[in-house]
Amino acid sequence: MRLPFSLFPREQRFFDLFQESASNVVATTDALCDLMFNWTDVSTKAKRVSELEHVGDTITHTIIAQMHRTFVTPLDREDITALCQSMDDVVDLIDAAVDGMLLYQIAEPTTKAQGLARVLRRQAEQIEKAVALLRSRSKLKSILDYCIEVHSLENEGDVLLRSALAELFSDQTAVIDILKWRLVYDDLETATDRCEDVANVLEAIVLKHA
Repeated sequence: MRLPFSLFPREQRFFDLFQESASNVVATTDALCDLMFNWTDVSTKAKRVSELEHVGDTITHTIIAQMHRTFVTPLDREDITALCQSMDDVVDLIDAAVDGMLLYQIAEPTTKAQGLARVLRRQAEQIEKAVALLRSRSKLKSILDYCIEVHSLENEGDVLLRSALAELFSDQTAVIDILKWRLVYDDLETATDRCEDVANVLEAIVLKHA
């Protein structure tokens, strides 16, 4: 008779899924940068981002389902939920920003939008490296170094957003373009905030288990 849940933690399965989610964040930021820095075949590149958003949803649902089937989890359930959801939120916001650029018929990316995309790509790299260390208790404290870099990059994102908004209101930009870019910028900058949320969750895990 097959039990509906595991009596022992399926640790490797959870950590494999966390890494899949982190790698999907990296892939999504790669796709975003490809769009932002090579503004050609835009609809196809936007579709790629949308596909990665669906991949992220699937991974998140798999993690939650695995958690409900597992009697003893390798991390606290609230941390598992927060970690997978915050990584998924990053992808969701990037998808929203790209969708907005299509919907609002953006002519081409601004240098500030490109800068935010680059920040997100660098944050994603740090997250992927940090998540890879979760499965090794002896390496947990090393996660903090990557988290510090994610926080630093989020500050860069804040600076870029302020500069971008200042440009919008100082360059005699048409009101409709101000409204369009304000929404896109907000999604991109909020995505950097969600990367910081990932770092906060990782820091909490380290404090509990290191």
